[in-house]
Amino acid sequence: MIEGEYMKNKKVVGAVELCDLPAFTITDLNVRVDTGAATSSLHVDNIEEFDVDDELWIRFDIHPDIHNVDRVVRREVKVEGKKRVKSSTATREKRYVIVTPIIMDSVQWDIQLTLTDRSEMTYLMLLGREAMSGHFLVDPEHEFLLTGKD
Repeated sequence: MIEGEYMKNKKVVGAVELCDLPAFTITDLNVRVDTGAATSSLHVDNIEEFDVDDELWIRFDIHPDIHNVDRVVRREVKVEGKKRVKSSTATREKRYVIVTPIIMDSVQWDIQLTLTDRSEMTYLMLLGREAMSGHFLVDPEHEFLLTGKD
């Protein structure tokens, strides 16, 4: 059994939890918790590059309300980098990496997100190991342990 300082400040999350992405005005987004993925990813459409003061930025479309996919908003964010990622279908793709705040269980911190087309996936967002590190332990047998939504 693991005890002491290691466990003190960590909460247990299930295989699916809720999160808010305040920079994109998204609340109560179902997020798939995936310890097999290092990086978190978010579904976006129509990515377009542009420059601001010689820095790379992107515009993209996002659905802030998962219950109304007809509602689409355009967002802009600075690109932190690009990363080669092996997708769940084992194909390698280059993705934009951004940093954005996330809120789970009333706690906010910044995470790295890769942006990709997840339209074929059940969940619009995947929460990977790097984003969870220092915050959560995972019990994949359950869902919505933070909110009790079940």
